[in-house]
Amino acid sequence: MPPCPERVRTILTRVIPTVGTDRGSEILSRLRADRRRDRCVTHVERVPARPGSPVDWPGWVDPLLLSRLRAAGVTAPWSHQAAAATTAHTGRSVVLSTGTASGKSLGYLLPVLSALLADPGARALYLAPTKALAHDQLRAVRALTLTAVRAASYDGDTPAAEREWVRAHANLVLTNPDMLHRGILPGHRRFGPFLRGLRFVVVDECHGYRGVFGAHVAQVLRRLRRICARYGADPVFVLASATVADPGVAAGRLTGVDVEVVDEDGSPRGATDFVLYEPPLFLTAPRDQPAGVAGRPPAPPGAEGPGSSEGPSDGQGPGGVQGPGVGENGAPVRRSATAEAADLLVDLVVDGVRTLVFVRSRRAAEVVANSARRALGLVAPELGEHVAAYRAGYLAEERRELEARLRSGDLLGVASTSALELGVDISGLDATVIAGYPGTLASLWQQAGRAGRAGQGALAVLVARDDPLDTYLVHHPEAVFGRPVEASVFDPDNPYVLGPQLECAAAELPVTEADLALFGPSARAVLDDLVRRGRLRRRPNGWYWTQRSRPDVDIRGVGGPPVRIVEADTGRLLGTVDAATSHSTVHSGAVYLHQGVSFVVDDLDLDESVAFVVRAATDWTTTARDHTDIRIVESSRARPVDDDLTVYFGTVEVTSQVVGYQRRLITTGEVLGDVPLALPPRHLRTRGVWYAVSDRLLEHAAIEPEDVPGAVHAAEHAAIGLLPLFATCDRWDIGGVSTALHPDTGQTTIFVYDGHPGGAGFAERGFGRFGPWLTATRDAVVACECPAGCPSCVQSPKCGNGNDPLDKAAAVRLLDTVLDRLRST
Repeated sequence: MPPCPERVRTILTRVIPTVGTDRGSEILSRLRADRRRDRCVTHVERVPARPGSPVDWPGWVDPLLLSRLRAAGVTAPWSHQAAAATTAHTGRSVVLSTGTASGKSLGYLLPVLSALLADPGARALYLAPTKALAHDQLRAVRALTLTAVRAASYDGDTPAAEREWVRAHANLVLTNPDMLHRGILPGHRRFGPFLRGLRFVVVDECHGYRGVFGAHVAQVLRRLRRICARYGADPVFVLASATVADPGVAAGRLTGVDVEVVDEDGSPRGATDFVLYEPPLFLTAPRDQPAGVAGRPPAPPGAEGPGSSEGPSDGQGPGGVQGPGVGENGAPVRRSATAEAADLLVDLVVDGVRTLVFVRSRRAAEVVANSARRALGLVAPELGEHVAAYRAGYLAEERRELEARLRSGDLLGVASTSALELGVDISGLDATVIAGYPGTLASLWQQAGRAGRAGQGALAVLVARDDPLDTYLVHHPEAVFGRPVEASVFDPDNPYVLGPQLECAAAELPVTEADLALFGPSARAVLDDLVRRGRLRRRPNGWYWTQRSRPDVDIRGVGGPPVRIVEADTGRLLGTVDAATSHSTVHSGAVYLHQGVSFVVDDLDLDESVAFVVRAATDWTTTARDHTDIRIVESSRARPVDDDLTVYFGTVEVTSQVVGYQRRLITTGEVLGDVPLALPPRHLRTRGVWYAVSDRLLEHAAIEPEDVPGAVHAAEHAAIGLLPLFATCDRWDIGGVSTALHPDTGQTTIFVYDGHPGGAGFAERGFGRFGPWLTATRDAVVACECPAGCPSCVQSPKCGNGNDPLDKAAAVRLLDTVLDRLRST
């Protein structure tokens, strides 16, 4: 019998919920007993329980595998598991797109493990977007004790000696797209026997491959297919995805092959109470804050341009606070989502509720866990050590220890970035708290579904940030519960992706005429450009790589190698940050948090990609300021509405430079001072959507010339905040610029652009749905009760200009006039 049947059962299938179990409602009733909390609840959606649809085991399943599964308590597959497994077994690629906790693992493990047991020469490759998920699947496979299945992980944490064993002996390799791109495909000759026998490629959580990262992964999979063909293999692709729109289209674009769809979910589900929650206005010094609890910082604004979820602040709350409850330019503000989430975590842990809090940034994960531990120290000191943060950037041994404590139940409360959204399987959680809308409905449901995975009822709480989109959603529940999830948005033909990927392909094997169809219709033009630039050399039998070293391509699209965070006194490596965000997060003087310990950056060495930090117990935080310019390179599409309004989509070049930072008190957000910086500018050529309006339209909107900058600036901020409602992105994936007179248009112009080289499809989606997008933007601004603009409508946490000037009333008049023109055409 396998050594841990419970582990196998929870990861492969789900137990039918116990009759009468209503854990979520029980927890919710206790929370709502607090009148202050009850006033923050804007909506409760009851997601009903659903019985499962078990079916018979397919007759082709290997008998030994079947006996192991039954011994582990998996008595029968659900209907969707059997359908996907049979499709793959018959040699057809398939995507299994069902809800969180539906047991998708069994859908691909049945055909994969049966093939490996039946044929000693068969091989299979498993790809996950995170190391944690790959290691979790490895534990599940090994728990079945199938001696003929030699499963092993192969990633950046795998020791060199073990890598040699994997190449020589493993028949099931679990890795991630990054290692496939950097380690396996460039060294394909060492993997020759493995690739020759490759029967299946599993792509888990494929809905997470979007934007530039998705485009890179799509081309990496095409490189894999090309290499496999050279070794005589044609693997079947089995993809697993959360519920998304058009899963077959997305899976086909990702792999380049025809993919069948299984999306009828036959798994059981416990009832979930899903709460929409808006923190109270922070009008005075917070009386409800437990004495001694720190870590309630407002989220100061960073750069107006795009960043990542690990920006200089937690992304919640106001910036430029001059005192408690007063935001930039005197705007009213709410308690930050992270502060409210930390309070909820404390209450839930004290009540014995196993809780996972999802936050938007690495810093916020540390802040929430630290705040909760300090508060617990006042009311239940013995519980403090059972609360922790989990995020990317930790060292491998730190992650493994936290994951083990999660699985054992030793951790009662965890504050995590999205690293656990797709990470280890955790049964027994009772509640999830989501501090800020995660950017897509697919991610929202994925995060909410982390609780109740053992079949019991569960509670999910979406805590709104002081942000236009979050505010809109908690007051428009039909936008959360009444519409389908988004389609994945990525463009494999992006020349900034395709060019580097073709270089990688040529370095692996010369690219031939026969390969052009595999890489898409833009391949020949991109190859010709690479030849002109001396990157490739054309020969009669194909295109050859010309350099001695291999191409250095980062498929995460972050613009260079990660910056290492090193403790100056000891030389200890604390973690890493993306190169694209390093200027704003680890500049000299920046505060950096690691596992609850505060450090200050002493020096950022851009040449060596390392930031040296020193430990310092600060009561302040830092926020970067930047300056951004934009230039139109090419307008590829235009929609003239009338003589006064034209909407465009095309290529733009954005130049941004971090020019300084502010220091702010953690407790109140009070600005302590501004410090100048002299960092080099960054240049980004990308895609954007913009609209230009004439002076006559501005007159129609009753906007005086001196009010134009504030009107367009406010409209730009609100549009950035609402675009994620229509494109699969969040506001940190996009940026914006507004100007009363742009030199390239000669008119007042508002730009919104993709924050990735070459574009990621977000601005294009905004161009295609321009009317609905601007309508939601206008509605969100009008619905906000503030008199002159606040973070819930027109202020931005990323604004490099200190949210000045902003004119909310003029922005509404501008949007109304633009929408009237759109409706009249």
